[in-house]
Amino acid sequence: MLMEMLGSPELWAAFATLAVLEIVLGIDNIIFIGVLTARLPKSQQARARFIGLTLAMGLRIALLLSLSWMMGLTNDLFVVFGFGVSGRDVILLAGGAFLIAKATREVHNSLEVQEATASAAAAGFAAVLVQIALVDLVFSFDSVITAVGLVNHVPVMIAAIVVAVLMMMVAAGPVSAFVENNPTIKMLALAFLVLIGFALLAEGLGIHVPKAYIYTAMAFAFGVELLNIRASRRKQVQQVKLRKAQFGDLFPT
Repeated sequence: MLMEMLGSPELWAAFATLAVLEIVLGIDNIIFIGVLTARLPKSQQARARFIGLTLAMGLRIALLLSLSWMMGLTNDLFVVFGFGVSGRDVILLAGGAFLIAKATREVHNSLEVQEATASAAAAGFAAVLVQIALVDLVFSFDSVITAVGLVNHVPVMIAAIVVAVLMMMVAAGPVSAFVENNPTIKMLALAFLVLIGFALLAEGLGIHVPKAYIYTAMAFAFGVELLNIRASRRKQVQQVKLRKAQFGDLFPT
């Protein structure tokens, strides 16, 4: 049976497609983990990112292995004004509200230097991991639903999730450093976390928001911001060259 699966081109194609989609769906997870771990001392950030992504992988695999329980989350728990609320809806609503609140607070802290410093000093390693685990649970629903829709073989789904998370572990450090070293990129990332939070709220209320729209907007805005950063740096270099040409060594680089 195992050899038949390994020799199936269809399963390999499904594995590759699912792994790529898992990485794409994990972009918002990487951004959120990077924002949270930035509040920690430098010596703890890499370990927090590793543990956070390991939690994400564990949660996704656990959900895959408990599909019957997960499917039960779509059953209505109670009705509010004629609108049935399921366990999945509660998780999405709570996760979306938490993501909006956290991203908004981070935006405020980025604008208030003193408060941001105090918040960073108060951030605890365990508290950051708890927040990562909570949001990982919400993000894992998209991941598992995508996996189930593409492949019927649980081992293939687990393998794709493991490969995707390993790739995210490699990318998490450079991505977090790039976001932290570029304030405009960080603000853009926080704005998209707010957008994703509203998308989760909409999903919890039964309003489907295609993820392609969100990720396309993210990619477009990110590309424009990269052009802005490049143009700004080129302008700075030109100004330095002009000052040196006019005043010699009076204006050091």
